Amino acid sequence: MWLTWRAAMQHALYGEDGFYLRERPSGHFRTSVSASAAFAEAVLALLTRVDAELGEPARLDLVDIGAGEGVLVSRVLEAAGPALRARLRVTAVDLSPRPAGLPERVAWSPRIPDGITGLAIANEWLDNVPLDVAEQTADGPRLVLVNIKTGEERLGGPLGEAERAWLDRWWPLCRIGSRAEIGCPRDTAWRAVVTRLGAGQAVAIDYAHPVDNRPFHGTLTGYRDGAVVAPIPDGTCDITAHVALDSCAAAGREAGAFSTGLSTQRDVLRDLGITGERPPLDLARADPRAYLRKLARASEEAELIDPRGLGGFGWLTQSR
Repeated sequence: MWLTWRAAMQHALYGEDGFYLRERPSGHFRTSVSASAAFAEAVLALLTRVDAELGEPARLDLVDIGAGEGVLVSRVLEAAGPALRARLRVTAVDLSPRPAGLPERVAWSPRIPDGITGLAIANEWLDNVPLDVAEQTADGPRLVLVNIKTGEERLGGPLGEAERAWLDRWWPLCRIGSRAEIGCPRDTAWRAVVTRLGAGQAVAIDYAHPVDNRPFHGTLTGYRDGAVVAPIPDGTCDITAHVALDSCAAAGREAGAFSTGLSTQRDVLRDLGITGERPPLDLARADPRAYLRKLARASEEAELIDPRGLGGFGWLTQSR
């Protein structure tokens, strides 16, 4: 069966028996959440900062969009102090079934709640929002179709008006054979997040690229069992593409965001206290076990802020 990439991704990832309804993501790829509990501690520090900016409201929301196995919200709850924990309303948003062992006070929902007061965080969510792929031809950009059984591709019809306008603004295709991943659905998804934010911050974290440095052939790829594989949309692997966070930022501003920040995970986490600094050697002599614990923690932090890996993620932060 031949489908557009957007329809094929929707079927492969979220259709009946789709990848994300069947598989545990942690078994296929490594994220900041699974790499270290230090990431949850950084999110808690950000949540605390947002709480102070809001004047410590009686109810503070933490909404994790694309929550996967609920690890992030569980760790934030565990690390939060009693006073903050008492005011927290925690919602994990995901299409998969509720994981066993998730704290009872975590609400599990397939939909983003309305009226969020606090922090909404989407860590590696937008890269799995299905989208179409276009390829430049002598007659202009054409949609790329894919065989959902084999991954074989062929050219389809011309783009619609909205998709062509998005390409012209955010990913101009100038050379025959160049490809783009059309970010309209990601913009729509992010606009929905910002719209539901009553007061506080919304944060999107993903591998990203700017409008002046888009990759010639795009970034569409697959992951299975921790390895990069061909993105065959048959439901057996994750299918992902990097995110045009600059385009999402514009969509957020249209939805009412009054403050926007685009940065890297390295810079944001360092600002939140994640430095990767090794413990002093004197500690190894005074307390070897403490030294080894701190050394292991420093190694985890270093992975989170490595600019060639997780530290290279883009962070889009918008406030309302």
